[in-house]
Amino acid sequence: MRSLEILKDEDKEALEVARISVDETGKESKKKLYIESYGCQMNFSDSEIVTSILQEQGYATTSQYEEADVILLNTCAIRENAEQKVRNRLKNFTPLKKKKPQVVVGVLGCMAERLKTKFLEEEKIVDVVAGPDSYRDLPNLFSEVDEGQKAINVFLSRDETYADITPVRLNSNGVTAFVSIMRGCDNMCSFCVVPFTRGRERSRDVHSILKECQELHDNNFKEVTLLGQNVDSYKWSSEDGAETVNFAQLLERVALISPELRVRFSTSHPKDITDEVLHTMKKYENICNYIHLPAQSGNSRVLKIMNRTYDREWYLNRIDAIRAILGEECGISHDLIAGFCTETEDEHKDTLSLMEYVKYDYGYMFAYSERPGTPAAKKLEDDIPEDVKKRRLNEIIALQQQHSLARNQMSIGKVQKVLVEGFSKRSDDFLQGRNDQNKVVVFPKLNFQKGDYVNVLIKECTAATLIGEAVV
Repeated sequence: MRSLEILKDEDKEALEVARISVDETGKESKKKLYIESYGCQMNFSDSEIVTSILQEQGYATTSQYEEADVILLNTCAIRENAEQKVRNRLKNFTPLKKKKPQVVVGVLGCMAERLKTKFLEEEKIVDVVAGPDSYRDLPNLFSEVDEGQKAINVFLSRDETYADITPVRLNSNGVTAFVSIMRGCDNMCSFCVVPFTRGRERSRDVHSILKECQELHDNNFKEVTLLGQNVDSYKWSSEDGAETVNFAQLLERVALISPELRVRFSTSHPKDITDEVLHTMKKYENICNYIHLPAQSGNSRVLKIMNRTYDREWYLNRIDAIRAILGEECGISHDLIAGFCTETEDEHKDTLSLMEYVKYDYGYMFAYSERPGTPAAKKLEDDIPEDVKKRRLNEIIALQQQHSLARNQMSIGKVQKVLVEGFSKRSDDFLQGRNDQNKVVVFPKLNFQKGDYVNVLIKECTAATLIGEAVV
């Protein structure tokens, strides 16, 4: 996932933005597509689906929005200032829209579904608004714009999984790829907008998932990450009921494609992760020894009003199972919210004590901010002062930095198997990749290249990065 250093940048920005930069394709195409993705890995995956749909309609892709005939922003609705970020970005396109009125500007994704007609009414340059389940309809929406109309489709489907669409790997480094295994969410956590923006949970046909993973392996990809809002609740059945596959069984089938294909997954839900999944991970060396297990809080009362459907004792039971089955070296990361509605100082301390018990490798930490339309926004008062939220968040971050450093120090003197993803961010004389526990490892490049598996002796570390030398 992401390092603690990146996490701190995210806290400052409160929104992860990625601009898709790709070479132009399809020289015969008449129209060019430019697309930006904001937020979670699922949005990045969705942008690859959107691009595939539009390439089938003859669109080329461009990394320069000034050259585009269609500009799309695939948006997130999770972070506090996500809406303002998108509105500010839209202002950058206004001069181009004035110069070329025929350019189509669209807002996609979770924010599009949540705000619906608001974007069309308030952002005059926006022509199209499309929710996460309506990407197949984009060509029709563009046709409506060509006829002089604004176009919107935010219908939420109970069965759309885009299983038959092969994503265009725009976000990939050519080594790792995301594979969506399910869409939507049924959990209804009181602070979360996802069930309202992405709809009900549905699992993708297992055979289409295996086909996509096999094709990635055949095209020299070395790692896949299986994506879902709650991967542990994956369950697919054939129409005749003769075949039923749960997440542990899917995980095993993907691992069996090749021992050279690493397998990761995100995100797990504490109420659903089973010992069967953990034993499957232990059985296959190419299933990475890492689990993202959001806690959100360390206090049972707060978890109840969050509607997380587990308590502190249950969460710790799952942590104990991970350590018992996969060992102390299994990487574990978290999501934690500071200052949720009515949280007392003692309940905040319960979160700190949970962190002390688990000693996470890293995590994603946020101060609570109310999301319009969520159960918490409707029923609970956001009653924790901002300065208290900030102080509690800073305490969580400071403790996590201590634990991240301590956990990384455990790797010093050990040899780690690293999948090279590219050059280090600081120097082309060094390569970087990730180890089994999803930690960034940096080492001198020598004669190695992207896509190689390299055994690296860890010699030093920071809280975010392991540093070593290849064992030749």
